[in-house]
Amino acid sequence: MADCSITSCAFSCEIAMTPLNERIRLTGTPVGRRARLTEFGDEIDVLQREQLLAYGLSANQAITILQQNPMTVVLCDHMELALEHAVAHHIWVEEEKREKQSATDS
Repeated sequence: MADCSITSCAFSCEIAMTPLNERIRLTGTPVGRRARLTEFGDEIDVLQREQLLAYGLSANQAITILQQNPMTVVLCDHMELALEHAVAHHIWVEEEKREKQSATDS
């Protein structure tokens, strides 16, 4: 049985550490992790969605989570973006696989 830790998010929900390639909320992603944005929840209105897209947050975009409190801060294409938890909670991501360096690769 795999070890699993549970953390609490700002919305009083519990999030179990998830395996790679499983969709999780941005607010539930640990600081320091790299992730790929999968989608915006329907709760994010159209204008706000357009603003996020203009800042470079789009489907399949790689991001690094820099901070979760007091706001969620992500690094996206060399730009730091601060997001209110009410917005970040409705952004879905998948943790990126860690690339393995192989000495046998030519």
